[in-house]
Amino acid sequence: MSIACGLPLLECVYCLACARWAWKRCLYTAGHDSENWGLASAEEFEPVPRLCRYILSVYEDDLTHPLWEPPGGYGINIEWLLMKRNYEDTNGYAPPYILYLDHDHADIVLAIRGLNLVKESDYAVLLDNKLGQRKFDGGYVHNGLLKAAGWVLDKECEVLRELVQKYPNYMLTFAGHSLGSGVAAMLTILVVQNRHRLGNIDRKRVRCYAIAPARCMSLNLAVRYADVINSVDDFLPRTATPLEDIFNLPCILCLRCMRDTCTSEAKKLRDPRRLYAPGRLYHIVERKLCRLGRYPPVVRTAVPVDGRFEHIVLSCNATSDHSIVWIEREAQRALSIFFEKDSATEIPAKQKMERQETIEREHREEYRAALQRAVILAVPHAYSPSQYGTFDEAEEREDSSVSSGEISFESSRRSRLRESWDELIERLFEKDKSGHMVLKKSTSTESEKR
Repeated sequence: MSIACGLPLLECVYCLACARWAWKRCLYTAGHDSENWGLASAEEFEPVPRLCRYILSVYEDDLTHPLWEPPGGYGINIEWLLMKRNYEDTNGYAPPYILYLDHDHADIVLAIRGLNLVKESDYAVLLDNKLGQRKFDGGYVHNGLLKAAGWVLDKECEVLRELVQKYPNYMLTFAGHSLGSGVAAMLTILVVQNRHRLGNIDRKRVRCYAIAPARCMSLNLAVRYADVINSVDDFLPRTATPLEDIFNLPCILCLRCMRDTCTSEAKKLRDPRRLYAPGRLYHIVERKLCRLGRYPPVVRTAVPVDGRFEHIVLSCNATSDHSIVWIEREAQRALSIFFEKDSATEIPAKQKMERQETIEREHREEYRAALQRAVILAVPHAYSPSQYGTFDEAEEREDSSVSSGEISFESSRRSRLRESWDELIERLFEKDKSGHMVLKKSTSTESEKR
């Protein structure tokens, strides 16, 4: 009798627990993830709306007669546009992109467009992946995005080297949206690892802005390269489902999302093959709960390790917020608010320079703290020696007090074992009879070996 009476009570407890979980999930807003992050400054966020406009310009067939342009125009001087590659130029190996020399901001910009829904070649890049297929630099990366980045760098390497040597005080910036953001992030890592191919460019001169990026690299890589890669969040970095499964049947996608939601965060952190949004994260917070209005956009930033946008937010605006047009508009609004506050307080130029130095110092400290946090949380390859490199190696690079003669034997051994550029290209591509590079068809046996 007592058992019979206990069953309804147990069922009620289960129902209440499920109801509470569903209620919290439905009321979960994007701002919860970044509520403890610090506020971004105008100086560090300034490139975002400008780079969004450059990415938008890649969509135009003829920039001298644009079919559409944002308020204020793209901000591009046609005379500074060095090249514009379309699908015919890339042979479908990579999305279209431009190379732009921005003299006003001392910047060499390579901007890559997002997914074209009517181009099979873009889907081929997006779906060329299998979880854990591509091992890279001590972690895992998206196979198709790495191939696309390798193709772009091999194609434009000579031009980029000439530019960075001709303009030694200019930054080298890679930017992209959606699919293009993953290519830009991979491209940044390849350049950092092969700086000798660009005339030994200083790591501090290389940076990336990934707008609404896809999850493209494992957690150890996402944190290790947070000093050079910046991501602007939307719903796509929160979609933990592998990109190759997003276009599957809705029921399969739903099951994968439910399974991921019920997986503990500790287990997620210990999964070395799980992919994440790259680098430092910037989050534009402006929507209120249940579409009850909008805040003036606020930008928060951090280099999180745990809680790195693991929650999917239920929103009717998810797909529209992913648009590069919307991100550019909201980023520009946020930047305008920054400038209004600065003009109201009338900050002198000397104090602005000191504030910029303070921001850079705080970012370095936050970067180091994220590396240490990864070790504490036992993120795979965060500490244990690996032939591809470790977090320790990243910290050694950042420590200016260590001279070249004081680098340990273990660190130099890992450097020698790092895969060279020629080895990577040989692994990803092969030459056809005419001498042109074509993608190598990988087999399951080759994948397992690597």
